Amino acid sequence: MRKILIIAPSWVGDAVMAQPLLRRLREQHPDATIDAFAPAWVAPILERMPEIRRVIINPLAHGELCLKLRWHLGRALRRERYDQVIILPNSLKSALIPFFAGIPLRTGFKGEMRYGLINDLRNLDKEALPLMVERFAALAERPDSPLCRPIENPRLIVEQNQVDSTLAKLGLAYPEENKSKKPVAAFCIGAEYGPAKRWPASHFAELARMLADKGHEIWLLGSGKDEEIGTEIERSSRGAARNLCGQTSLAQAIDLLAAADIAVVNDSGLMHIAAALGKPTIALFGSSSPGFTPPLSDKARIVSLNLPCSPCFKRVCPLGHFDCMTKLTPQRVFEEIAAAMPGSQST
Repeated sequence: MRKILIIAPSWVGDAVMAQPLLRRLREQHPDATIDAFAPAWVAPILERMPEIRRVIINPLAHGELCLKLRWHLGRALRRERYDQVIILPNSLKSALIPFFAGIPLRTGFKGEMRYGLINDLRNLDKEALPLMVERFAALAERPDSPLCRPIENPRLIVEQNQVDSTLAKLGLAYPEENKSKKPVAAFCIGAEYGPAKRWPASHFAELARMLADKGHEIWLLGSGKDEEIGTEIERSSRGAARNLCGQTSLAQAIDLLAAADIAVVNDSGLMHIAAALGKPTIALFGSSSPGFTPPLSDKARIVSLNLPCSPCFKRVCPLGHFDCMTKLTPQRVFEEIAAAMPGSQST
């Protein structure tokens, strides 16, 4: 029985995009044991991928070297006797622990002088593999073998009992006798990279009022960093939106997205989660581009003004006007929601 270890990415969206790689490995090796070595903050995503047996927590902080601790972690992994490791991050640090673990086959792309640490070193053809999900999936194939296409979209599995438990804990559960449950719109208002990727709070608030008038319930999702903006949106929406930012773990945020009927999202990790849950997703793009890491779902709708100055890929608008997001009106997004939910009487 083959044993495979995945060194997972440290970013939420990247972790979602690793799922087609796992699916391909399962196709090739139906009886294989597949584990993931990952930071605690992305573990809830990997735990919802049925191909993975267990997630081993990487205790190191992002970017931390700590050679001695890496050596000890590698020695501990040696006892698992993995046959292969697939290293998804391109950093030198990510290749050290598998090397110390003595895993015989160590697969990954060239990057940061990893010669010797990785003995199954692949050349990355960025033109042939423009999407990150393609690059990850290609590592499941033999060297110089073509990528097996088409790549199915990432898929996360959430159990209904998990969803019910989270709803109950947050006071969002509906009584069983209530047959007229309101449709729920989840607004994912944050974006880790910077403010240039975030739709304005005033626009989220106006959209919340428009949807509430049509019978929707609105949940604001995000990390503790988004709590202040969430409070502003809640206040400006006159209570139409409920601010849950900073009140949930990532695992609970996944459950809430699974319970929602539609998601309105910035280009963020939660965008990729919503898409992987198969939810109708309205993805708002301004300073960034969907060309490399789009929401991978047939139910995702990308909304962008495609201004001459975008995408600029800056954290803050270099021109000072932020037109790519401010001119993307709530009415435009409301119309996209209506198109994404044609059977809903509430739009």
